[in-house]
Amino acid sequence: MPQLFSPSADRQLRLALGLGVGALAVAAAAAFALLRSDRAWGVGAAAPQPIPFSHAIHAGGIGLDCRYCHAGVEGRASAGMPTAETCLGCHGRVWSVSAQFAPLETALALGTPVPWASVHRLPEHVRFHHGAHTAAGVACETCHGQVWTMPRTVKTETFSMGWCLDCHRNPEPRLRPPEAVFDRDWRPAAARPRPGPPSRGVAERQLEHFGVEIQPLTRCSTCHR
Repeated sequence: MPQLFSPSADRQLRLALGLGVGALAVAAAAAFALLRSDRAWGVGAAAPQPIPFSHAIHAGGIGLDCRYCHAGVEGRASAGMPTAETCLGCHGRVWSVSAQFAPLETALALGTPVPWASVHRLPEHVRFHHGAHTAAGVACETCHGQVWTMPRTVKTETFSMGWCLDCHRNPEPRLRPPEAVFDRDWRPAAARPRPGPPSRGVAERQLEHFGVEIQPLTRCSTCHR
């Protein structure tokens, strides 16, 4: 039977197949890197707000405490966003620009929340409690960066599950005394003694009995509904 393809055609086919497989591998690697990049997680991107607001002015220049606007950060799951009453309590007397503050006046008149755009919103299936973190000594800037320097609030961390687990596996380097959580000038002093292991409950003892050892901070049910 005569040969249908020449040796050169066979080589070309093998080369094309090799290049195709290589291109697919490069594309898969590029897609994987893109999905794990800061851009994919919105790091550095600001969200459009109903009124122009600058943390650099309010928290940095004027020196407002975080809790003045985010009143729930110490005791509730949600830190809370400033209400129209909070904003207009100052701006009704100082630098009142009606065109810019129209959304606040509308929210106040209708009794509705101000439609702030959250930069750090988590998925619905994630359970997070601000009060638990601040009580443990996690400072605002640990997750949100130096917000008081931002003319427009941007995300500084990915807030991915891997990023959260990195902290949960070894939280001590990121903690500070709870009374210093809102101190922007805080610097770590000498190494503090690490706290002893927490008391074990029934669930922990059962897991150990079956040979499964999972720290409470890294269990799925700790953060997922």
